[in-house]
Amino acid sequence: MKKRKVAVLLSGGLDSSTILYWAIKRGYETHCLIFSYNQRHSAEIRKAVKIAECAGRPCTIVDIKLPWGGSSLIGRSGRIPPGKVSSKKIPSTYVPGRNTIFISYALSFCEAAKMDYIVIGANAVDFSGYPDCRPAYYKEFNKLLKQASLGKVSIKTPLLKKSKKEIVLLARRLKVPLRHTWSCYEGGRYPCGKCDSCLLRAKGFRQAGMEDPALRRNWAGQ
Repeated sequence: MKKRKVAVLLSGGLDSSTILYWAIKRGYETHCLIFSYNQRHSAEIRKAVKIAECAGRPCTIVDIKLPWGGSSLIGRSGRIPPGKVSSKKIPSTYVPGRNTIFISYALSFCEAAKMDYIVIGANAVDFSGYPDCRPAYYKEFNKLLKQASLGKVSIKTPLLKKSKKEIVLLARRLKVPLRHTWSCYEGGRYPCGKCDSCLLRAKGFRQAGMEDPALRRNWAGQ
């Protein structure tokens, strides 16, 4: 049987690293797309490249710019809000249209490289309320892709309805090198432990009864 080919949108975080290993476990031929979009730090890009190297999979860094800003994650002038953000409102860390842009680039890549699926680590359970992470968004986007790609490319969202605890446990089963992942919105030497992304990640590890290996100081920078 012919191997299915997939483009994995890899950010270097817990979720995207887990879907990469999920795709490998399913026997897919994978290629990682890593986006550089003028985000406030490069830690996640370095970590994404490291994760791809650990998995032995090729990766491409797609360099795009979003000069109009609109998010505290773009550039360095915005302030990252501390603490848990309500999923009922859109926080300042939302990057306008980000997943739509990423998926559009991934579609172009898949058609050029004759790949079958786009795999993204979107989650709508323990998340920050971003509108482009909701199930309805991906349902409608897959309808669009049937027209845009003549039905040849579709999106897979294996983590969409999983809690952070379930994602952490899945990552452990898949032997994801969690010590190399980066989820923090800030770009310091160590995760800040205060932003929404850090708190959601900590919740997952706590509920899974696991220590987060990325918080061990001896792993920093590797």
